[in-house]
Order: sequence, then C-alpha cells, then structure tokens
Amino acid sequence: MYSQIDSNKRNSVILMMIFIIIIIGIGYGLEFIWGDGSFVFVWGAVIFSLLMTSISYFTGDKIALASTGAKEIIKEDNAYLYRIVENLCITAGQPTPKVYIIEDMAINAFATGRKPEISSIAVTRGAIEKLANEELEGVIAHELSHIKNYDIRFMMLVAVLVGSIALISDIFIRSQFYGGRDRENKSHPVFLVIGILLAILSPLIAELIKLAISRKREYLADASASLLTRYPEGLARALEKISLENQPMQKSSNATAHLFISSPFSGKKISNLFSTHPPIADRIKKLREMM
Repeated sequence: MYSQIDSNKRNSVILMMIFIIIIIGIGYGLEFIWGDGSFVFVWGAVIFSLLMTSISYFTGDKIALASTGAKEIIKEDNAYLYRIVENLCITAGQPTPKVYIIEDMAINAFATGRKPEISSIAVTRGAIEKLANEELEGVIAHELSHIKNYDIRFMMLVAVLVGSIALISDIFIRSQFYGGRDRENKSHPVFLVIGILLAILSPLIAELIKLAISRKREYLADASASLLTRYPEGLARALEKISLENQPMQKSSNATAHLFISSPFSGKKISNLFSTHPPIADRIKKLREMM
C-alpha cells in the first residue's frame, strides 16, 4: 500500500513538472517572436487564469454539490451512512465532513472541499442501497482519502496550469495577426505554422496531462482507502458492482466527472486516454494485489 501511494505521488509530481516545462516553452516562443517585454503578456495570461481559478477554488464545492442535486443530511436523517463516515474519520484522524445524499440509483460518490476542515462527501442513494457495509465503507474511505490527500486542492493547481497554457497559446496565435514591434518577423509563414500548432496542440496536451493526473490520483485514493479500512477487498467488490452497472447518473457533466469515484457516464464508451478515471478492472487488480 505504501509503495502504491509513494509511486502515485512521485508520478503526479513528474506530470506537474511537464506542465511547467510546457508553459516555459510557450513563453520562450513568445519571447522569440515578440522580443524583449513579451513576458508582460505571458504573466497577464497567467494572472487572469489564477484569478478565474481562485473564484472556482472558493466556490467550486458549492457549484459541484448543487449541480448534482445533493442534499445535506444530519445523523438523524440517515444514521447508517452518517456513522460510517463518522467512524472512518475517527480512524483517519480527520474532521467529519458535511454529508450529502444524491437521489440517484447509480452507484457513485464524490468528495469536495479545499481542505479537511471545509469539506463535503456526497453519496448516491444507489450506493447506500446496493452496496454491502464493507463495500460502502471502501467507497467512503476512497472519498475521505481524496480529502486527506488534498487531491481537490492539487487538481485546482492543475486547472490553473491548464488554463494558463490555453490562454498563452491563444495569445501566441493572435500575435501572428495583430500588432507588434517586429511585424515582418511575426508574419513569417514558419512562425505562423508554429503559432497555429501551439494554439491547437498545447491545450490538448495540457488537457491530456490533466486527465492523466486525475487517473493517478484515483489510484492513490484507492491505496489510501485500503490503508484506512485495512480491507482492500471491500472497495474492490464495490468497483465490481459499479463495473456491472449500465446506468449513468441523471445529473452529470464533464466539469464534475473527475470528482466521482467512478465516471458518472456509465455505459458510454470513452477512450482511456480521454477518461477521467483509470479502467475499473485495473483498479480492482491493484487492490487485490495489496491483500
């Protein structure tokens, strides 16, 4: 379990470094075309991206919960679910998050919040009714691990980098057509091709890296959940039941898909390259190797 956690943390850092290299590369391209002072525009794009992401950072949890129709509960509303969350938090030594139920019969759950003290966990009605006690514990432990590992905060940083790359790429291609100190140089067909390629490929590459990081964090949360419950088989069985379902969630969107324990678009064929989650069969295999 510890090896899996260390491996996923290391790989996530490597992917973040690739992000930074891409941003530096685009910035260097702008400097090469525009000459001295062009980094003013680069930093402007980065600051704008940071500003927009900060707004999402502080309000994203409320938006995610509202978009799925999640309703907050107290212990008296569903003592069974609330006590599982409470007991696992005591074991993990972390604050108990707010607990929500999503009235949807698909088996799924997600956590949100930028730190353990300000966090929420939402579980579908289907997960509560269809999963055995140990299976539901595994699912909740997975989501609590996202909170404890600061995965939500980490993914917000990734979102900043993706947004920055998209904005800088847009500036790059616009520089080919609009004013500047060296218009003849900027209008050269070679630089125009470079600008177009960067504008098209950089955001795509950044999005693929973001999805790759999201998949790595899922493996890390699986390993952390197994460490918390000391019973990887519980989560493995829950994932098996999810894999057998062909029932997408009623309220799901690409913006919140990465938050869930499994893709809310169940039954829809999505390439692994463009998926927010690793293949369930692979996750089950890794969990059972931990036993």
